[in-house]
Amino acid sequence: MRITGILLAAGHSRRFTRGNKLLQPLQADQPTAAVSAHNLITALPDSLAITRPEVPELAELMSSAGLRVLTCQAHEQEMADSLAVAVRHVSSRNPPPDAIVIALADMPFIHPQTIASIRQQLETDAGIVVPTYQQQRGHPVGFNKRFFAELADLNGDEGARSILRRHAQEIHFLECNDPGILQDIDTWEDMERLSSS
Repeated sequence: MRITGILLAAGHSRRFTRGNKLLQPLQADQPTAAVSAHNLITALPDSLAITRPEVPELAELMSSAGLRVLTCQAHEQEMADSLAVAVRHVSSRNPPPDAIVIALADMPFIHPQTIASIRQQLETDAGIVVPTYQQQRGHPVGFNKRFFAELADLNGDEGARSILRRHAQEIHFLECNDPGILQDIDTWEDMERLSSS
């Protein structure tokens, strides 16, 4: 089964007051996005990152981490828009992947094994796979190819939540011992707190 990882790295870091959060040093002086990329590609060697063209250093970082890089234009930079661009890109492959796992570049604490477990559930033909930690939903989320058309039509800042609501009966919840699935970095305070925990 062909499963592709998509790392969403086109955000604007609007709540992060000290530059681009994805370029901030995190573990062993590795930038946040590089750690997230490493975790994703360890579990899913076929992975790509979507970035903004005005941040070439981030694209270079993702490429150095082994991900293919896709750039989105100015009108495609909200979360759902950039996700839709990435899904349209992978859908156009011949053949397209059988499933995708959508990860966020500002969530660098997810264990690669968690991503591998999501991949394994998708390989059993699960429709949508959502990891949970202590009964709280987290990221990344896996989607079978039958949802690609809906993902490709998304727009705005809601991401894939509308699809999860619409297809609640298709969701397989994967309980995992990984608090990283809930830990995203939005602010400088988040980075300080999570880095020291």
